[in-house]
Amino acid sequence: MSESTAATDAPELLRLEQLRVSYGGLHAVRGIDLVVHTGQCVAVLGPNGAGKTSTINAVAGNVTPSGGKVLFRGQSVLGLRTEQRVAKGIVLVPEGRRLFATLTVKENLLLARASNRNRQFAESMARVLDIFPPLKARLDARARTLSGGESQMLAIGRALLTAPDLLILDEPSTGLAPKVIKEVYRQLVAVVEQGITILLVEQNMSALDLADVVYVLANGRIVSSGPVDNYRNSKVLAEAYLGLGA
Repeated sequence: MSESTAATDAPELLRLEQLRVSYGGLHAVRGIDLVVHTGQCVAVLGPNGAGKTSTINAVAGNVTPSGGKVLFRGQSVLGLRTEQRVAKGIVLVPEGRRLFATLTVKENLLLARASNRNRQFAESMARVLDIFPPLKARLDARARTLSGGESQMLAIGRALLTAPDLLILDEPSTGLAPKVIKEVYRQLVAVVEQGITILLVEQNMSALDLADVVYVLANGRIVSSGPVDNYRNSKVLAEAYLGLGA
């Protein structure tokens, strides 16, 4: 990757150098380089099996890389457990959301209090409910009664309540209708506008509405990268990498 891919005056927040992830004899990630600067949204696009989730799980601490570096603010985090990375500001919203179904929306949100890093939880809660108005209307509803879109909003909102420096989103469009995907991404724009740095992995082309920089991943390797304007309205991108929805 050339440094011009992420040309910005903002400080570097995350750097992956020759990251490799293997499961037994299966090489899921085959030596990728990636940079995220503070305030950016960086999207990693690619079909199922490309290595997207393995990449972000290596950043979050859910898998141990077989090689390479994961640097956060210039320091390696490879020896840190997931909760230690959360304390440093690296927070993952996993695919599947992993909500507590029998708890209310409010109770799910309050679970983030223990990990909140800025000690301004009430203010953070108010901002999250402003970004996701449907949650404000359903604070007393059980999480199991939420729609797919509301569940995704709750998962993202809970992550935001930890006051992350790097918010990692694993395919937030999964299982959602096209209209709902557009609504979730519209609300994510408000998250970006608050200065939150985002690393986003997706198959859906809606990610281009949010991203500043795009990396295209296939078979565990980065096959293309550059500013998002290079990929807007790209039929080549959608057609070349099956699974990228229009």
